[in-house]
This record gives sequence, C-alpha cells and structure tokens, in this order.
Amino acid sequence: MTQIPADTTKRQPVPRGIARSGPVLFSYGFRPFFLAAGIWAMAAMVLWIGALAAGWDIGGSYGGAYWHAHEMLFGYSSAALAGFLLTAVPNWTGRLPVSGTPLIVLFAVWCAGRLALLAPDMLGPPLSIAVDAAFLPLLLAICAREIIAGRKWKDLKILAGILALALANLSFHLLMASGGDTGMANRLGVAAFIMLITVMGGRVVPSFTRNWLARRHATQLPSPYDRFDTVTLLTGLVALTLWAMLPETLWSAVAFLLAAGLHLARLWRWRGWQCWDEKLVLVLHLGYAFVPAGFLAVALAQLGWAEPVAALHFFTVGAIGLMTLAIMSRATRGHTGLPLTASVMTTASYAALIAAALLRPLASIWPDSATELLSATGLCWITAFALYVIEYGPVLLQRRRERGE
Repeated sequence: MTQIPADTTKRQPVPRGIARSGPVLFSYGFRPFFLAAGIWAMAAMVLWIGALAAGWDIGGSYGGAYWHAHEMLFGYSSAALAGFLLTAVPNWTGRLPVSGTPLIVLFAVWCAGRLALLAPDMLGPPLSIAVDAAFLPLLLAICAREIIAGRKWKDLKILAGILALALANLSFHLLMASGGDTGMANRLGVAAFIMLITVMGGRVVPSFTRNWLARRHATQLPSPYDRFDTVTLLTGLVALTLWAMLPETLWSAVAFLLAAGLHLARLWRWRGWQCWDEKLVLVLHLGYAFVPAGFLAVALAQLGWAEPVAALHFFTVGAIGLMTLAIMSRATRGHTGLPLTASVMTTASYAALIAAALLRPLASIWPDSATELLSATGLCWITAFALYVIEYGPVLLQRRRERGE
C-alpha cells in the first residue's frame, strides 16, 4: 500500500523491504528519522523550557534562544524531512530505498549534530559546526543521486530546497561564530521549508484526498495541478525570497498578501471539507492552511500590524510542525500495514499541535499572560509528539510488512 504519491508514468514496481537481516529500524528511511524526529521534538522543547524556567545551560556559547531556534528548524524539521524524502524518492524514481549501513551512517551524522550543538564549546565551534553542517549536504547528495539516476528531472526542484536549507544552516553557524545577525539565515531556512511544503504538499494533499474521495464514489474531486498552481508556487517563491533578503519592506508585504490569497484559493480547490470525517486526510488540509495563514501574518508583521515572532510561528509551529506530524503519522501507518485511518491517539496528537500553533502567537498579543501561554504552548507541543512516539515507536522498531512496504 503506497502512501507517497507516485508518478503516473509507467515503470517497474518499487522493490520493498530490503535489509531484512538487520535491525528493523534501519530497513527503511522513515523508521529511524521519524522516530528520532518525534523524540527530539519532545526533548528539545523540554530542554528549552528548562533553560527558560530553571536556567539550564544549553547551547553553550550559542545561548539557549539561538539553540532553540536552530534545533526546531534544522534539528527536528530536517529529521522529518529526511524521513519523508528517503521514503518518497524511491516511489518517484522506482529505485531501491536507502537502507542498512548507508542509512545508519546518515542517521549517525544527524545524531552527532544534535549532540555537538548541545555543548558546542566542548568540541570547539569549528568542529561542532562541521559536524552539524554535514547532514543536509549528505542528504542532498543521496537524493540527487537517486533522482538523477531515476531520470526524474521534474523532481530536481526538491534538491533546490534541500540546498537552500543547507546554505541557511551553514550561514546560521558562520554568523553565530562571527557575532553577526542570524535573522537572514533563519528566514532563509523557514522560506526553504515552506517552499518544500508547498511543492510536496501539492502532490501529497490532493492525491491522498482524491484517493479517499474516490473510494467513497464522490463526484467532485480535488482540482488537478495546472497553471494556477504554477503561478501560486512562483508567487510564493518570489515573496519568500524578498522576505529572506529584504524583510520589512512594502514590496515584500504586498507579495506576501498576494501569496496568502493564492495559496488559500489553492487549498480550497483541494476540497478538504469533504473529508472532515477522516482526520488522517483532513489534517493535511489543516496543516496546509497554516501556509496562507503564515503568509498573511508575516505580511501584517512587515506592515507593523502584528508582532514578528508571533507571526513567524504560524509558519514554524503551524505549517512545518503540523504538516510534518501529519506526514509522519500517515506514512508510518501506511508503510507498516496499519489501517489508513486516524486512531484516537493520533487525532489527539493533531489537536495538541494545532493548539500549540494557535496559542503561541497569543503570547505576544497578551504579554501579561505570556508566561502561561508559552508554557501551555510547550506542553501542547510535547504532548503532540509524545503521543506520536508512544503510539508509533513500537511499530517503527518492530513491525515489518510481509509483502513489502
């Protein structure tokens, strides 16, 4: 049961279930990276709350706030991205997925980056930077090899997103080391993730929705990809580029407002309201809804009508957080043979993360209650990923499918 939309072009079936003689965890890319993403999402938030409430020393000379920003964007999110791509790319190309020793090496590099940045001064900043900065280029090389070998030229745009993330991560470290402003690096990282969500979400969301509605003999299905989608993506790219390079300008704000409207119309064309009773599908639409919401919020912030940090969290907690959790839970169920329907625990994890995405901006709107709201946001975030790990951790570690994944 394939859970990542594939091309309609004719090709050989994707070989599944390799590396069966070793640990189940390293038989497919989604297993270690989705599990690690869930665990690190919890652990990093606990550490950040400890730094705020009890003065825990995390991040060394980087400081707790910069460490938190980096680990949410380049730590957790990169693991979730790797799990998705290492599962999706084989479906797109028809090639064997990465597993066994190569997967172990890639995963070890990601883990080393997390450990190095907890106390970067122990290894020394240059070595810590090198360790952390190695992961995304390595992931880029693996995906590039598979896409080029599979001759899936239209998927090369995914590589541009990974490259932008790698450059943003390296820029963040270099700016930290030189005492510069990391704002542009952070914006570039967020922009790259949002573009990846809009590109890959444009394949995943309508495809899964169409499949679900077709099984129920619905007559009105999501609109297929057309020129409107292309215009929407290009508008978003221009807006995000302007924001990354020239924030707080009128042109950037106008571009963001236009992108918000186009992405909202795009989402409407996918007819998400028709699948309200299947939360495994509905959550994809809710996650994507934070994309136009983020464009609108950041546009208002650039015009001085909203607080910038609060606006940014519509992108980070809402769009990135909820979309990655949605894909992680759906792909885990589909690729381990579980029914493709959201359990009570899975639905609760979605609700907790939506609550986190909505509560975080309120801390800036109501500063007198900021401490309580930030605490509630952190608790909701931890709860969402704790539920994922509790439900799917044993599945990722132990459950195999007899007839392929």
